[in-house]
Amino acid sequence: MRLSARVDYALRAAVALAGYGERWVSAEQIAEDQGIPRKFLESILLQLRRGGIATSKRGSEGGHQLARPGDQISLADVIRAVDGPLVGVRGERPEQVPYSGTATAMTNVWIALRVSERNILESVSLAAVANDDLPTSVTKLLEDPDAWVIRD
Repeated sequence: MRLSARVDYALRAAVALAGYGERWVSAEQIAEDQGIPRKFLESILLQLRRGGIATSKRGSEGGHQLARPGDQISLADVIRAVDGPLVGVRGERPEQVPYSGTATAMTNVWIALRVSERNILESVSLAAVANDDLPTSVTKLLEDPDAWVIRD
């Protein structure tokens, strides 16, 4: 799985907003806290607002905050808001990509991959990340020593 810089920054910004709770926070503060280029962050915050993840308010008491509590927003919600479906093949949903002959089963592989990603990304909320309180289903995966092995 490859995450673009946009998705990485969007996740970091959304987790930061979860950490701020109900406080309104400026884009400048988020950019500084998370090391996100300000102009890039403004574009990301717009996508998060359009995706129903964040909201904003103008004025001296304004800023940005999550549109609903952080425990009700998953990592998958944020990824979909800025990048679309979790698994795509050449920009298409896996079930829409035709395979034939010996490659026919590739569709099943991509669907299984999507299920695995959903199981993790939909089970982890922004609040869980902000509070370093990941679900047991995720932390158990991290106990496998092979999880930390880098393969090129």
